[in-house]
Amino acid sequence: MTINKTMKVWELAEFGLKNLRLAEKPVPAPSAQQLLIRVKAVSLNYRDKLVVDGVYQPDLPLPAVPVSDFVGEVVATGAGVTRFTIGARVMGQFYTRWIGDETTPKSHDERGPTLGTPLPGALAEYVVLDQQAAVAVPAYLSDAEASTLPIAALTAWSALVEDGQLKPDQTVLVQGTGGVAIFAIQIASALGARVIATSSSDSKLARAKALGARDGINYSETPDWEQRALELTKGRGVDHVIEVVGGPSLRRSIAAVAPAGHIALVGMLDDLEASIPIIPMLIKQVRIHGQSVGHRNAFEAMNRFFEQHQIHPVIDTVYPFQDAIAAFEHLARGALGKVVVSLA
Repeated sequence: MTINKTMKVWELAEFGLKNLRLAEKPVPAPSAQQLLIRVKAVSLNYRDKLVVDGVYQPDLPLPAVPVSDFVGEVVATGAGVTRFTIGARVMGQFYTRWIGDETTPKSHDERGPTLGTPLPGALAEYVVLDQQAAVAVPAYLSDAEASTLPIAALTAWSALVEDGQLKPDQTVLVQGTGGVAIFAIQIASALGARVIATSSSDSKLARAKALGARDGINYSETPDWEQRALELTKGRGVDHVIEVVGGPSLRRSIAAVAPAGHIALVGMLDDLEASIPIIPMLIKQVRIHGQSVGHRNAFEAMNRFFEQHQIHPVIDTVYPFQDAIAAFEHLARGALGKVVVSLA
């Protein structure tokens, strides 16, 4: 298998999308326990946009290669590698040391450095990754589909299954139709739960229903969407909320959730801070869980579930590698499902 000596990467010289430039770097050599992976596709998350904008980690040393999610092929291995062989299709685990065998929660640092910050990101032709931070690709998925799983799908799975312990007779409210939201709809409906989706677009709500949502709320027409969620559940409220908006939206989620309900705080599309009412929290005994992707064991369990149910990720658009900036612009406008950059 031929391995190039140099590779193209998208490098962030200064914060801001206008400063993302194509550069040429030497192809890294894998050290002991490491894999050299030829990247086939990457998918973009809102976190990647925040990194590029200098919001997520403003002290990030520059220049830096962004983007966390990718799929690729192992083309070389360092000494001591036993988990994968050359030719294997793999995805990267976002938290590179978080296996999931621990009995007590790990701190952010203990979970290991994350891909895309502080580790070099995947918007490159090759990446080096510790063998413990790689996960096998379900054979039925294409490269573009597999690239969408490491953050968005695993976040939805962890929120609903690992932490939420979702039951078939429960109701899930999913905000929007971005990557995490669409995966949450697919997972919850596959488990037999009732899904209520929100969006500002009737056409997107129709697509959400085609993917398994039973009800849709257009929040442009119904700004008090939490009241509509209560109506749809006959006043009881929903058992789970996938909260991707943050800011004032969290107050509405608290109003919409049922007693002993669960709010998975996933995103911050609207605001990085929120003011919440204490009394409804106490009366309802609401549990708000900050969701930070998930561990490798959960990733592998999710992949088995996806294969069993033949769940295919929803991809909005695939851009070629040279059009990565356009892909970021698309992400900023909003997408139904995932935006992918292909290196094929």
